[in-house]
Order: sequence, then structure tokens, then C-alpha cells
Amino acid sequence: MLVSVKLHCYILLLFTLLGVQKSFLGGLKFSGGEQPIDKRTSYNVFGDNQVTFTDSFVIDFNLSLYPTTQIGYIIRIKNQENNTIYNLFFDGQGSELSFKFNEEGKNNLITANMDKEELLNMHWFKMKLSFDLKRDSITLAIHDKTFGTSNGSLPNPCSPVILFGKSDFIIDVPTFAIKDLSVGNKEKYLFPLKENEGNIVHDQKGKDIGEVSNPEWLINDAYHWRYQTSFQSKLVAGANYNSLKKEIYYFNRDSIHIYNVRSGHTEIKVFDEKCPVELILGTNFLDPGNNKLYTYEVFYEAPYEGSTVASLDLNTYQWTGESKEQLPTQLHHHGAYFDPSTGKYTLFGGFGSMHYSRNFFTYDLNTSRWNVLDKIPGDFLSPRYFSSVGYLKQNNSIYIFGGMGNESGEQIVGRKYYYDLYRIDLNTKQISKLWQIQWQEDNVVPVRGMVILNDSCFYTLCYPEHFSDSFLKLYRFSMSDGSYEVLGDSIPIHSDKITTNANLYYDAGLNNLYATVQEFDDDISSNLKVYSLAFPPITAEELKSYSKSKSSNVALLLIVLVSGAVIGISYLLYQRRKQMQKTDEYGLPISRDSGLKSHMPARANSICLFGDFEVRDRKNKDITYLFSEKLKQAFCLILQHSAEDDGITSQRLSDILWPGRPASKVKNSRGVTINHLRKALSELDGIELIYEKGCFKMVQTEEFYCDYTRCIQIISAENTEQYRDELLSLITRGKFLKLSDHPLYDSFKETMEQKLEPVLLLELEKCFEAESFRSVIKIAEAIFNIDPLNDTAFAYQVKAMQRLKMNEEALIRYQSFVLEYKRIMGNPYPHSFKSYS
Repeated sequence: MLVSVKLHCYILLLFTLLGVQKSFLGGLKFSGGEQPIDKRTSYNVFGDNQVTFTDSFVIDFNLSLYPTTQIGYIIRIKNQENNTIYNLFFDGQGSELSFKFNEEGKNNLITANMDKEELLNMHWFKMKLSFDLKRDSITLAIHDKTFGTSNGSLPNPCSPVILFGKSDFIIDVPTFAIKDLSVGNKEKYLFPLKENEGNIVHDQKGKDIGEVSNPEWLINDAYHWRYQTSFQSKLVAGANYNSLKKEIYYFNRDSIHIYNVRSGHTEIKVFDEKCPVELILGTNFLDPGNNKLYTYEVFYEAPYEGSTVASLDLNTYQWTGESKEQLPTQLHHHGAYFDPSTGKYTLFGGFGSMHYSRNFFTYDLNTSRWNVLDKIPGDFLSPRYFSSVGYLKQNNSIYIFGGMGNESGEQIVGRKYYYDLYRIDLNTKQISKLWQIQWQEDNVVPVRGMVILNDSCFYTLCYPEHFSDSFLKLYRFSMSDGSYEVLGDSIPIHSDKITTNANLYYDAGLNNLYATVQEFDDDISSNLKVYSLAFPPITAEELKSYSKSKSSNVALLLIVLVSGAVIGISYLLYQRRKQMQKTDEYGLPISRDSGLKSHMPARANSICLFGDFEVRDRKNKDITYLFSEKLKQAFCLILQHSAEDDGITSQRLSDILWPGRPASKVKNSRGVTINHLRKALSELDGIELIYEKGCFKMVQTEEFYCDYTRCIQIISAENTEQYRDELLSLITRGKFLKLSDHPLYDSFKETMEQKLEPVLLLELEKCFEAESFRSVIKIAEAIFNIDPLNDTAFAYQVKAMQRLKMNEEALIRYQSFVLEYKRIMGNPYPHSFKSYS
């Protein structure tokens, strides 16, 4: 009964999410004048198909404008019957946005001037061109305003050729995006524009209709975090996001960087007088209603008489000291929220003076005083830090998720990770524990920011803070039972210093999530990186599902039901297996699918295939998002054959990537894919895709780094031992092509693993003899990625753990291996734990 109820809930949730995604996700972005002419986007809506309308037709779509280029043609409509061409010209250079609908080469028919700030802050707004063929009139509707003309010279019937972006000699194109395109009258052609790759556009039924060149499919922005910008400060700095003004703030005592996420413009303001607070952590919050930024420090180790709270007027950029009060102790990584209706800022938890806190402190902007809240009755909320805190206005409640600490609050007792959710009802002043879940992955902590839109779920970023170099991942948790999904790809973070922090923000107007990652080098100087993700975010599986539109509502219903069943079954399997996956106190993974973290720093001009596929350009910027699944497949195939066969023929490449497709269509698809791959690789130095002697192949120089290429070099060397540390750092990024499950990768994986496994086994034995037991554990985990039941690696790993006095962990590892052996082989494991002593 319980399972059926949960399954029913999952199905309802899935319906809801699909409905939300249908409303917001997808779209086609056009590259404009910021790109060379041959890189600008062109979209022929009907392609080679002729479509005829009688009496009337309407072109309806959502439009988004980008500030990169502010002038150019958005759409052209050619009438084949009388050789008339209409165009819509956009001019965003002035104080207003001006749209001019013209009869090309003759005269302007409609001029529509719109409020600039209103439309830009909406991100998406409606555009509708209505052609009344009987009355010879044209209407242009933009958002909530309508403009028209009665001099259309329109044929009836009409067979329009509809072109967006660059077409013929029209090369002046602004940067813009469209989605939810429909064309027709009573019978409409609907184009969701939810493709994630390729140059073919499908209608709502999944039929190939239109063609596009140089597309940027926006569905990818709901999975791939898009790097926006970065800043550096030699002084202690703080950061925040103002959703009302679409601005990221990064400030220190001397100045403030202001980055507008809508325009991409950055300005720097130098303060007339320094911030009166001596910044230690740079903690801060915004009072957007009064356009003020507050910074505060709760505690100073040495005697301090200056301001501890100060406000920055974001109109004048003048600082005002607000308070000199301090709290009893430092509170690293506390959670917090601001209630603008009361002018009160409340923080919870934190770490300082070797203690974890469970107190609530409130700073009142009206009195400039800190107050500790009286003990709140209800469920026990243990002392902790690294918690995520959010506020939901509709039920006037605070939510607190996760973190780490212990029940006593004393650091010397040790710490535990929490995966639980509490609600503090501000009406009844009561704490309620909503749930606690068993965690089966690497231990993680959430960031301070929690995004809550309603009482069904919340979003937060989580990462394993106990690794120097790791990744932030976005989680969506159910409010009711704690079930969760990992959404989007990951964001790198270097977290050696306790002051390092990250945060998550949501902008409802732009339908975007924004992440800020502030990494400290020495607890003083820091750098801030800004990333964005379209909302609502999706999983890798959902990204793949958008390659074509669904054929019918029946098919969609079937997908939902099957997905619900899979979720229900997965939940049952999770319950049965949750005790089998453990992580030891040293952060070393015990399960075979360990995902060991690499200690290799990110490097420029590199492509990594071990673990998560990652590409970094010449400026060390993560550009993995440029590689669609098809580009990644093409790259790996060409790289593999470049190493083994001096390249791959175009015919062989076509047969693998587009099996069974007509040669005429394959040639075009292959050409487009190769051009896009070359374009993506042009962002790196030291690697080039060339066509020579009938074969495509990758040519690499020393400027470029590929972990696959380097791995082959190391294992092919006569003395692998001297490169052992480098090899360990390389392979502990994770399994080779970890998330690439398509069958075309199988040969590449198998060849790599056949070369790597014997070398690892030999190094395993050498490390054990040299008493390098931690290396033994890491090498064994890498071998398990190849052969999960490798008895030799298992024996050495258990013995290495025992040598390190990790006896309990060794026993847990043994039990996990035995269970896995029985599940796969069907027979009990023949060796006892004592045999490894």
C-alpha cells in the first residue's frame, strides 16, 4: 500500500514537472552580429516544404533579446505569389526598443516602440504577426500592445517562405532567441524548438520540417551550467545577487564590482570612504526594498572597537556604520534568511571556538541590535554548520536542510553528516522534523542558499567539502519525503579553505538559477565565479529525451507511467541496498562505483575522459557545454582511431554515428558535425582536427593535454613506476568515459581497460610491497571500475586497510564485496574475512 501511494505521488509530481518544463524550457538562440557572417544563425521554418494558407495566417512565438548586438533583422516573410518580401527590423540602441515591420525595399508599414526595461526584464515576451489576406491587413502584437496597417498587398491564397535570422544577402542579425513557434490559422504548425542538437527542426508530432544553420539549442542551458564571468580581490570580499536589479555584487572594503546578468556589463565603483567593518568572512545580505547591501561580522578574536554591521546605499555607494555589537563566538558557514516585511535578518548554526551552534540570532534593522531567539519548542534540532536555509512566504516558515555537527555541539566528539529537513513555523513558533533520509552517496554538505518556490520541493547545491577539488551538484529534494534528483551537470570548486563558499539564487523574471562560487587562496584573497542555469533544470536523461518532440499525448502518458513505475521500483531497490554502500571516515569510498576524486588541478587546453567528460579552453574556462552528445561521440571516435589506426574514414564515421540513414542526409549531418567540432576545438591550443588521406584524425602538440593520451604514454613507458603518482591522479578522476553509456563507446572503453588493467595490477603489487597502502586502496578502486569482482585487487585492498588500522572499514568492504559477488555470480564468496588477516 505504501509503495502504491509513493508511486502515485511520483507520477503526479512527474506530470507537474513535465507541465512546468513544457512552459519554460527549450528555444533556439540566434548568433548575430557578434559572430562572423558564416557563423550567424539562419532558420527556414518550412525548409523545402511548400505550405499554403487561405484567407489568413498567424506567426506566433516567444521572443528573447540579448544585449550582444542591438540592431538587425529578426524575421523575413517571402510571398512567392507576387514576389513581395516583408521583414521585421529591431533597433535596441535608444531609450526604447523599436520594432519596424517593412515591405522590403519599399517602405515602413508598422513602427512599434516598446518600454525597454520592461521587455528586457521579462526575458521572454509574446510576438504575433497576423496576416488577414481577405482584408489586406497586417497586425503586429508585442507583449500587451497591438499595432497594425491596412496596406499589405497580400495575395490570397499565400504560400509564405518564413525565415528567421540571416537569409540571402540579409546578414545584419541581432542576437535573439525564439521558442514555442506556431504558424497557421485554424490548422497550425507547432514547433516547440526543444531539440538539443543537429540542424533539423521537428514539429510537435516529431516530423522533420525545417532547417537551421549555426543553431544554439537552449534546452542545453537547462542542463549545462553556463559560465558567466569571474572576479578577483586581494582583500577579503563578499558576494550576493540582487534579483530586482539583475546584479551580482562582489565587494571588499575599497570597492564593489557590479555585474548585470542580463546585459553582461560590469562596472566598478570605488568607495569614497572604506567600509567601516573590518571584513573577516565577508558575510552579507541584501535589503532590496531599500536598495541596501549589509555586511556584518559576528565575532573578532582580538579586541575590536569598530563597526560590526554596516550598510551600503546602492544608489550613492556610501557606507554607514550600523552596529558595534558582537555575538559570543565565530559562526563559520551559518545559514541565514532575510524577512523584508519585518526588517529582520536571522541566522542559524555555524562553527566557531571548537563548537557547533544550534542558536538562532536575529539582527533587527530597525533597532540595529542582535537578539538571540528564545529556545523554540518542538523537535530537537542538533548543533551544526554548513546547513541550507530558506524561507517560504506562503506558510511563513523557515526550512533548514542538512549540514554537519553532532548532538553535543562539541567538536572533539566528532561530526556526522545530516540529511534531514526541519520546518520552523513562524506563526506557531514550533520546530517540526519533516524527514531524515539514508544517504548512499559520498558525504556532501549543502550551500547556504536554498531555493523554495512552493511547498512541494526545494533546490540546493551540494558538494563533498572534504576534498580539495570537487564539484557542486544541484539537487531537487521533495518536501514530503526527501526523495531527490541530481539535475544538470556539475560546477568545479576548490575548497581547501574554510572561508570558501558557494551560493544559489533564483530569478523568476529571467527563469534562471545563478550560482556563485567564491574560492579563497589564503583566507584573504579570493576569486568569484558566476554560473547560470535555465529553470527548471533537467537531468541528463531528460536532456537526451528532447532530441525529438514526442509524437503524441498518448506517448507522453506512456512515458510518464513507465517513468513512475521505474521510480517506484528504484525506490524499493534503494531500500534493499542502502546498507550496502558506505564511505569511510577518511573520505575513501568503499563501494566499487566510488567516483574517487582527483587531486589534479584543472588545466587549460585540456580534455579529460576519465570520470566526467570535461573540456577547458586556453583561458582555463570550462567549455564542456559546447560538446553536445553527438560532438562528444565524434571526438571520441576520431581520437580513438587517431591513436590506433591513424584516423577514421568518413564512411566509417558516418556508419557509426548515423547508422541506416540515407547517404544524402548523412553527408550534410557529417559536415555540420565536423564543422561544429572544429569550432569547439578552436577554443583550445595544441589540438586540431584534420582530414588527410581520406581520414579524419586528431593532431596534438605539447600545448594540449588529454588524460587518455597521457595515460597511454605512461602505461607504454618502460618504467611506469616513475610516473605512478601522475597515473594515480589521472585515473582517480573516475571510470573511463564514466557517464557515456552509448554502445559506440564500448570498443573504446574495452581497448583502454585491456591496456590499463595489467599495469594497475602490477603497480598494485609494487605499492603494497613498498607499504604505500593508501595508493593500494586507490589503485584497487580504479581496478574495480574495470572489473568489479577482481579478486586480486580486493585482497590487496582489504589487507591495505588492515595495515592502516582501518579494521572496521576493511570488514565493511569485505561484506559489501561478498554481497556483490553473490548477486552477480549466484554463488557465495569462497574466502572468509579471516583469510585476509
